[in-house]
Amino acid sequence: MTSLVMRPAMTGDLPALEELAQLSGPGFTSLPVNEALLSGRLIKSEAAFAGKLDQPVSGKYLLMMEDADTGAIVGCSAVKAGIGIQQPFFNYRIITLSQASDTARRRFDMDALVLTNEFVGYTEVGTLFVKPAYRGGGSGRLAAQCRYLLMAAAPDRFNTHVLSELRGVITPDGTAPFWECLGRHFFQMDFEAADILSATAGNQFILDLMPKYPIYVDLLPPEGREVIGRVHADGVGALKLLEWEGFEFAQVVDVFDGGPLVSVRRDRIRTIQESRVVRLEAGTVGEHGLDGLVSNDLLPDFRTTLGRLDRITGDIAVTDPDVLARLKLKPGSTARIWTRSA
Repeated sequence: MTSLVMRPAMTGDLPALEELAQLSGPGFTSLPVNEALLSGRLIKSEAAFAGKLDQPVSGKYLLMMEDADTGAIVGCSAVKAGIGIQQPFFNYRIITLSQASDTARRRFDMDALVLTNEFVGYTEVGTLFVKPAYRGGGSGRLAAQCRYLLMAAAPDRFNTHVLSELRGVITPDGTAPFWECLGRHFFQMDFEAADILSATAGNQFILDLMPKYPIYVDLLPPEGREVIGRVHADGVGALKLLEWEGFEFAQVVDVFDGGPLVSVRRDRIRTIQESRVVRLEAGTVGEHGLDGLVSNDLLPDFRTTLGRLDRITGDIAVTDPDVLARLKLKPGSTARIWTRSA
């Protein structure tokens, strides 16, 4: 897995991105099986990395995982610089209502769902997907952590608060229990149709059709209640990585599948806190070398790869020559590194 490198997506990556979208399965909203949408995202990503945006907050950075030995695209991840600005970013906030009656001698707390659009301007990380054959060996960490190294490389392009919305519980046949118990009653359409509409037409229809009043969780069928805030089986690993970085459940869930939303202050993200800029020299890494990530810390051709590092003293680190090659760096170049400590 050491030959993997994350690099900016290009318009020529469309066939590979379409394949990843097919493999990601139902409910992976950020990878719709739609050629026009995926093509548009590649164009927008190129513009974002190149700094050719009138409003940097609208930047959408898509990173492709490439096997440097074969040139094959085997995964991806992404960062949206700012959400909820050009179109609403609706979610359900879970609130607790306390009710009491002296006459009836009863007191109880009850959870309710309230439609909100409260994360305007937040940076969002998502779209993390790796082909099954390439999972393990650090590939998931590479796909996830490269996004935080990107933020560290160009902090002025991103918000001080970061969130991630994870896919909720969806059955193998594409059924979302939360949607069947709630959303379907108000939208009168299948989960897949609503998912596609959200990706192609924006989220205004959610505000148009969803109830404006709190929804009492206890009134939902058991199969709907049980999946609120739960992550899809394929997203458990991604959630653990987010929690390791410092993300916490924000008591907010997706309006379609009930999946959890987690958030953190950017300056508290572990990878950013533990990363540092060094001068990178080529050499032989000894048995006491450290596993980590190495980024060229540059835009527009931002690149991150797995690597072993040795003799990290002051502002100098030594790594294998092939790491420098994957990053398109020469010995003595500046780079940002993160080394595994736990």
